[in-house]
Amino acid sequence: MGQLEEIVRELESGDLTLESAMKKFEAGMKLSKYCSKMLDETEKKIMLLMSDEEGNAVEKPFEDGSE
Repeated sequence: MGQLEEIVRELESGDLTLESAMKKFEAGMKLSKYCSKMLDETEKKIMLLMSDEEGNAVEKPFEDGSE
């Protein structure tokens, strides 16, 4: 995430050549996709809050079927 933030700062500075900016943009997109994937995977591992029949919150582990 820190690398992605640094790339954004560099792009926003306006000091890069077009070629350098494009390379930074590509690298930023790859990092963004990686971060998004990691976030999705982490969210799946977090305990899900489910409601029981009475509307009470019940913690239930996420089961993705990969076990």
